[in-house]
Amino acid sequence: MSHSFSNNINSWNTTVNNFSVADDRASILSWLSPLEPRLRHQDIRDHRVENVGEWLLQTEEFRSWCAGGGSDDAVLFCYGDPGVGKTYIR
Repeated sequence: MSHSFSNNINSWNTTVNNFSVADDRASILSWLSPLEPRLRHQDIRDHRVENVGEWLLQTEEFRSWCAGGGSDDAVLFCYGDPGVGKTYIR
Protein backbone atom coordinates (compact mmCIF):
# COMPACT_ATOMS: atom_id res chain seq x y z
CA MET A 1 0.00 0.00 0.00
CA SER A 2 1.46 3.39 -0.92
CA HIS A 3 2.30 5.89 1.77
CA SER A 4 -0.03 8.51 0.23
CA PHE A 5 -2.96 6.07 0.05
CA SER A 6 -2.40 5.03 3.65
CA ASN A 7 -2.35 8.68 4.77
CA ASN A 8 -5.63 9.32 2.94
CA ILE A 9 -7.30 6.36 4.65
CA ASN A 10 -5.99 7.43 8.06
CA SER A 11 -7.21 10.97 7.42
CA TRP A 12 -10.64 9.66 6.36
CA ASN A 13 -10.85 7.39 9.43
CA THR A 14 -10.01 10.30 11.69
CA THR A 15 -12.69 12.42 10.04
CA VAL A 16 -15.28 9.65 10.33
CA ASN A 17 -14.34 8.91 13.93
CA ASN A 18 -14.66 12.59 14.84
CA PHE A 19 -18.10 12.83 13.24
CA SER A 20 -20.84 12.38 15.79
CA VAL A 21 -24.34 11.56 14.56
CA ALA A 22 -25.76 12.59 17.93
CA ASP A 23 -24.35 16.10 17.47
CA ASP A 24 -25.99 16.45 14.07
CA ARG A 25 -29.18 14.49 14.80
CA ALA A 26 -31.53 17.47 14.40
CA SER A 27 -30.05 18.55 11.08
CA ILE A 28 -30.03 14.97 9.75
CA LEU A 29 -33.66 14.42 10.77
CA SER A 30 -34.77 17.71 9.23
CA TRP A 31 -32.97 16.77 6.02
CA LEU A 32 -34.58 13.31 5.98
CA SER A 33 -38.08 14.57 6.75
CA PRO A 34 -38.60 18.24 5.94
CA LEU A 35 -42.37 17.72 5.88
CA GLU A 36 -42.67 17.29 9.68
CA PRO A 37 -45.14 14.37 9.65
CA ARG A 38 -46.09 14.87 13.32
CA LEU A 39 -47.33 18.40 12.58
CA ARG A 40 -49.15 17.24 9.43
CA HIS A 41 -50.87 14.46 11.37
CA GLN A 42 -51.96 16.90 14.08
CA ASP A 43 -53.29 19.35 11.48
CA ILE A 44 -55.32 16.60 9.79
CA ARG A 45 -56.72 15.44 13.14
CA ASP A 46 -57.70 19.01 14.00
CA HIS A 47 -59.58 19.48 10.73
CA ARG A 48 -61.55 16.23 10.61
CA VAL A 49 -65.30 16.55 10.51
CA GLU A 50 -67.51 14.16 12.46
CA ASN A 51 -68.92 11.24 10.44
CA VAL A 52 -66.74 11.87 7.38
CA GLY A 53 -66.43 8.50 5.70
CA GLU A 54 -69.36 6.99 7.57
CA TRP A 55 -70.70 5.84 4.20
CA LEU A 56 -67.67 3.58 3.86
CA LEU A 57 -68.54 1.72 7.05
CA GLN A 58 -72.00 0.99 5.64
CA THR A 59 -70.83 -0.58 2.36
CA GLU A 60 -71.12 -4.31 1.78
CA GLU A 61 -67.42 -4.46 0.88
CA PHE A 62 -66.40 -3.03 4.25
CA ARG A 63 -68.84 -5.16 6.23
CA SER A 64 -67.67 -8.29 4.44
CA TRP A 65 -64.03 -7.39 5.06
CA CYS A 66 -64.77 -6.64 8.71
CA ALA A 67 -66.65 -9.92 9.19
CA GLY A 68 -63.68 -11.80 7.75
CA GLY A 69 -62.35 -12.27 11.26
CA GLY A 70 -59.27 -10.10 10.83
CA SER A 71 -57.35 -12.59 8.73
CA ASP A 72 -53.70 -11.57 8.38
CA ASP A 73 -53.94 -11.64 4.61
CA ALA A 74 -57.11 -9.52 4.41
CA VAL A 75 -56.19 -5.98 3.46
CA LEU A 76 -58.63 -3.16 2.90
CA PHE A 77 -57.22 -0.72 0.38
CA CYS A 78 -58.85 2.69 0.08
CA TYR A 79 -57.95 4.40 -3.17
CA GLY A 80 -59.13 7.53 -4.93
CA ASP A 81 -58.02 10.64 -6.70
CA PRO A 82 -55.99 13.24 -4.79
CA GLY A 83 -58.16 15.60 -2.77
CA VAL A 84 -61.25 13.40 -2.44
CA GLY A 85 -60.92 13.02 1.33
CA LYS A 86 -59.18 9.68 1.97
CA THR A 87 -56.95 11.27 4.60
CA TYR A 88 -59.90 12.52 6.62
CA ILE A 89 -61.81 9.23 6.87
CA ARG A 90 -62.02 8.15 10.51
